[in-house]
Amino acid sequence: MGEFDLIRRYFLPLASRQQGSSLVMGPGDDCAIQRLPAGQDLVFSIDTLVEGVHFPHRYHPDYLGWRSLAVAASDLAAMGAQPECFTLALTLPKADEDWLEGFARGLAEAAQAFGLALAGGDTTAGPLTLTLQVHGTVSRGNAICRNGARPGDLVAVSGTLGDAGAALAYLSETEPSADAAAVLERYHRPQPRLQLGVAAAPFASAGIDISDGLLADLGHILEASEVGARLESGSLPLSPALVRLTGERAPELALRAGDDYELCLTFPPERWESAPEALRRQLTVIGTIEAAPGLYLDGTDCGPSGPDAGFDHFRRRQ
Repeated sequence: MGEFDLIRRYFLPLASRQQGSSLVMGPGDDCAIQRLPAGQDLVFSIDTLVEGVHFPHRYHPDYLGWRSLAVAASDLAAMGAQPECFTLALTLPKADEDWLEGFARGLAEAAQAFGLALAGGDTTAGPLTLTLQVHGTVSRGNAICRNGARPGDLVAVSGTLGDAGAALAYLSETEPSADAAAVLERYHRPQPRLQLGVAAAPFASAGIDISDGLLADLGHILEASEVGARLESGSLPLSPALVRLTGERAPELALRAGDDYELCLTFPPERWESAPEALRRQLTVIGTIEAAPGLYLDGTDCGPSGPDAGFDHFRRRQ
């Protein structure tokens, strides 16, 4: 199968599944065209996923199709952006039709679920690598950024934390228990909190998605905002499945394991109180922002935070 046959068969159908109002022209020309509505800012992010680094070797293609777009779309959620479209650059060792069927199916399901239309991309031969760029829109000047946290703000997170990290121990199991299956679902099919991000944008002062672990990602907010934080371990939202599987290790996984793609947001107390109950029900307050630098858990210094605390591709290989 040639490159253009591959594109026409597996990826052009994704362009018509969700046509965001800002996408004027999708695949088929030298460039896509996106027209921003009046009063909107363009928000975009790019992610590269490499086999053996970001996902296991011989990973199921259906899962990879969903997961690759979910990971990218989570960045839009963190900024409070309305999803619009995405591009895909796909490097393949070979044009395996069974693999492509599965990958395109998972990608199409994710695109439909997240409201993202395929705007274009590229295919080439080489080690399995995916690069996705996602575009979203926010009302002008109202994106949730990392540098807005202030002393006294509440720190809140969505969902439950640590499940995807726990799933790594069960990836090779063919008949996982019900609890293992529950955490595996969090790893294979992460759910970017897109609607939550949009709803939180008028109230949150800062935000980030939790991809490298709560401590590391909250550390990015603290560094950008030049503040510190105190967290309470008893407030961490843990799933029953995680607690049953990992016992006393559950809080550590919630703090340091990655791949949850939940949101960590900060709120001035008065905005938190004025936020809709439906929004607050999706979040758990786990601490507060302080003026003094540092990140403390139950009064204990958690050590370095910010960029040095998270996953680093180049440090990993040294």
